[in-house]
Amino acid sequence: MTDHKIPLAGVIGSPIAHSKSPALHGHWLKTYGLKGAYIPMDVTDSNLEEVIRMLPKMGFVGVNITIPHKVAALWIADQMTDRATLIGAANTLIFRRDGKIHADNTDGYGFIANLKQGAPGWQPASGAAVVLGAGGAARAVIASLIEAGTTRIILTNRTRLKAEGLKSEFGSKVEVVDWVQAGNVLEEATTVINTTSLGMTGAPEFRVPLDGLRPGTVVTDIVYTPLKTRLLQEAEQAGCITVDGLGMLLHQAVPAFERWFGVRPEVDVNTRSAVLG
Repeated sequence: MTDHKIPLAGVIGSPIAHSKSPALHGHWLKTYGLKGAYIPMDVTDSNLEEVIRMLPKMGFVGVNITIPHKVAALWIADQMTDRATLIGAANTLIFRRDGKIHADNTDGYGFIANLKQGAPGWQPASGAAVVLGAGGAARAVIASLIEAGTTRIILTNRTRLKAEGLKSEFGSKVEVVDWVQAGNVLEEATTVINTTSLGMTGAPEFRVPLDGLRPGTVVTDIVYTPLKTRLLQEAEQAGCITVDGLGMLLHQAVPAFERWFGVRPEVDVNTRSAVLG
């Protein structure tokens, strides 16, 4: 960041009008009295690389990448972190002064930071984690759970082949069960994570039977619209410790904001309020 230029950042996706990231970064810029701007950009697949390579020339210091461009953005970058390589996708690009585009993935960091904040007593090695879904979010969650010390991950997905693919990449700590058995393995879990879009506003309902949930199990849902999904509602009624998905969005933004604007922001009550409007 230089004194004579106002640093620009933003988020690229399609669609992008629904993104809460501009409100989040705008709140932090105002809170810390920083010069800068954060802009949502709706970019198509065919224009993605051209747009990304043009942005540094326009004063951008970096961008967030969201659906459907996370995988493509990784391969546009000149350099990538180990965690971005492991996850196979990028959610953060940093435009370096030497002209190189540096790719990172902070989704896993945001997931773990959210769990630690929302469930301070959470112990990743205390037992099995059940992960529902095998998409891009699941990759980030599994990688971060293993890094945090979870030794057994039970993975289930509507298409078993995708889950088997993740098992082959992440190894023996991951075991796969059929989707129809998802409800039956919940009683083995000390942590349950929904990484699917099921239960999100406008998406199909979350229909996995939840009778196996035990009191004290930490249950989190990466969906945050609605903030309290059916999974979280029923888990709360069962005596579980619930953590909503908004915190993952907030925490994953922290490392990027720090790299772009030079200040490490706090995720607090005011941050949540600003994003929720």
